[in-house]
Amino acid sequence: MEVLKYDKELDIRGEVCPFTFVKSKLLLEQMEKGQVLRVIIDYPPSAESVPKSMREEGQEVLAVNKIGEREWEIIVRKLR
Repeated sequence: MEVLKYDKELDIRGEVCPFTFVKSKLLLEQMEKGQVLRVIIDYPPSAESVPKSMREEGQEVLAVNKIGEREWEIIVRKLR
């Protein structure tokens, strides 16, 4: 598995939809275009909904990886 470099990390384990996307989006808005955010979640529906919503917002989802029994990382590059 390729290790992607990221500029910021957001650990929101314990959060559920829609807060997982809202918190990810708010942090991404503070970042510079081209920077990469790693989001760690443990809510299974968010592993699908957060990447989908990020793409709809025009961001680039680089990876969605299962990193634990109930944990995922979502790597997003800010494009706008």
